[in-house]
Amino acid sequence: MSTEELLTPIMSFLKCETPQEWIDEAIKPENLDILLIDHLICELKAAQSAMFLIRKYAVDKTSGSALLDWLQPFEKLIYKREGDWRELAAKNKLTKSVIPKSDSPYGQDLIDKMVMLIKEELHHFYQVLEMMDHYGVEYKSITPCRYAKGMLTHVKTHEPDTLIDKLICGAYIEARSCERFAKVAPHVDKRLGDFYISLLRSEARHYQDYLALAQSISPKDITDKVEYFGRVEADLISSDDTDFKFHSGKPV
Repeated sequence: MSTEELLTPIMSFLKCETPQEWIDEAIKPENLDILLIDHLICELKAAQSAMFLIRKYAVDKTSGSALLDWLQPFEKLIYKREGDWRELAAKNKLTKSVIPKSDSPYGQDLIDKMVMLIKEELHHFYQVLEMMDHYGVEYKSITPCRYAKGMLTHVKTHEPDTLIDKLICGAYIEARSCERFAKVAPHVDKRLGDFYISLLRSEARHYQDYLALAQSISPKDITDKVEYFGRVEADLISSDDTDFKFHSGKPV
């Protein structure tokens, strides 16, 4: 499938395109460090978010502990600067089977989709580390972008709406990531551009997985909710932003 074919449903889902001003900023050589570091953190956050959903809504304590063990080496590298990043590829596996709670009506579906997503996100985390190594980019702590928090502040505080809203937010974050990979890829060197297109190919269906899960859990049609979060997301992307990051708004 061509890049255009992959992007068509994504672009019809998103309510706006990335502003040209963000692309102009993203392709400046001096911003490569921040782009890659923030992208690295985004991959880990995506895995953490998916894991939180499984642990909160779908599995018992034993399975939850096995999931935490899977994530631990990746988190240690970022938060404690412990371990060798080159060893992470071999550690990207779940060592125990994850069993859904008996009282979780959508547990198995949530587990199946999110475990696959976590595995992919952690693989991409490792690939971003490879890119950072190639370009001589050193990891350093950076402040979080306003984007995810700006979405999550609109999440309802009662169930099942909390879970449904978080899944819809996840869909928009995944779709926007794909759109940005496609926007940046033609303007950077071939190695990085090819990498972004490979990510677009592997992540293009993630937003649909999130939406399908949200609809299967919701007792009513989620179209209005999806529209609402789409407007929130578009505002965050198209409004002025003083902080340049992978998901930031229009640079000021």
